[in-house]
Amino acid sequence: MNTPQLGLRENWRQFSLLVLINAFVGGMVGLERSILPRLAEQEFHLVARSAILSFIVVFGLTKAAANYYAGAWANQVGRKNLLVIGWLFGLPVPLLLLWAPSWGWVIAANVLLGLNQGLAWSSTVVMKIDLVGPRQRGLAMGLNESAGYLAVAATALASGWLATEYGLRPYPFYLGIGLAVLGLLGSLLVRDTRHHVGLEAAQAPATPDGPLLSFWDVTWRHPNLGSVTQAGLVNNLNDGMVWGLLPLLLASKGFTLTQIGTVAAVYPAVWGLGQLITGPLADRLCKKDLLFWGMLLQGAVLLAMLFTGAYPMFLLLAAILGAGTALVYPTFLAAVAEYAPLAQRAHSLGIFRFWRDAGYAIGALLTGVLADAFGLAAALAAIGGLTVLSSLVIRQRMYCLPAITPVKKMTKTGESGFANPSLRLCSAAIG
Repeated sequence: MNTPQLGLRENWRQFSLLVLINAFVGGMVGLERSILPRLAEQEFHLVARSAILSFIVVFGLTKAAANYYAGAWANQVGRKNLLVIGWLFGLPVPLLLLWAPSWGWVIAANVLLGLNQGLAWSSTVVMKIDLVGPRQRGLAMGLNESAGYLAVAATALASGWLATEYGLRPYPFYLGIGLAVLGLLGSLLVRDTRHHVGLEAAQAPATPDGPLLSFWDVTWRHPNLGSVTQAGLVNNLNDGMVWGLLPLLLASKGFTLTQIGTVAAVYPAVWGLGQLITGPLADRLCKKDLLFWGMLLQGAVLLAMLFTGAYPMFLLLAAILGAGTALVYPTFLAAVAEYAPLAQRAHSLGIFRFWRDAGYAIGALLTGVLADAFGLAAALAAIGGLTVLSSLVIRQRMYCLPAITPVKKMTKTGESGFANPSLRLCSAAIG
């Protein structure tokens, strides 16, 4: 076996394979983006918005749990093994959607899809961070998330076109069968990255042991990690609303399936492409600033959607929404990797991703209830307002930290300094 090295250039073959696999992971979600809400109405005759959004609820809950356990098990089971297991769960998904005689089959498919997304996407995230080392995490996450969400956009557009030309079933789901098979085959070629973690630990500056991060530290108590976690939850809360309700909102305005698929594709396309820029920015700029402006921009766009009915304007707003999401998405993961101690990185990422993807379930439940009780506009207004509020939490709680903080001696007050700023902040937050 070759001696492991850290860096994107040194590991470009393995990194590129993981980027490609993550594109297949994203494509599995894009398959549902433009057509599943319409399938619920046209073939299964569901009327209540909360019933239609039930597939997002089970997807979000299952993915959140899979994220958590992927982080907790990454060191024990192995990154590659989790990736392969994730794709084994993904293989039946397009077949269940293709053959579904009832909405219950769709719910079952989304349980498996949540497991696929949580295990496979989490594994690629952790493995890329392992490969590149501490200086290129933002770039790595930008490339990772860009590939995933460009694939979401491409399959959303393709499935919308196929549904318009040939009907909602079966042709759009043939695409999913191909993605699942290619994802599994690619995963079998991946090498585990645990040796890269050991190399990074050996090369890291000597620092005092920081306090262990509990589930609630990452969830809220740690001012930076808690701020990132709540923003991740709200981000996916509004993404779940866009996924489930925006196609219905556009259909109510008379747009065709092709137009709906185009709007559904523009948003993740800009989101995906934008991360090629915002990922490297997360390595250079204060993460607090990127997260604040990204969440604020998302909230403003969602509120602006209340006041437009024109198709070109929805395309523009979808693009701006994608830009706002691009600012925050790679920054979330780079921030958690920076602020969590190395030994706790995978577990902390799992906790963050647990709450982030629980946002899908919370958002679907909240928007479904609001839409049934007060209409689609009320649901859109509520989620837009929550997104603006999330940006203000970031503004109030987060700190901008230097990349390296010199080690200091103990002060008279007992405060100590650490070479790793995440440990210093963690001690101040929970000590």
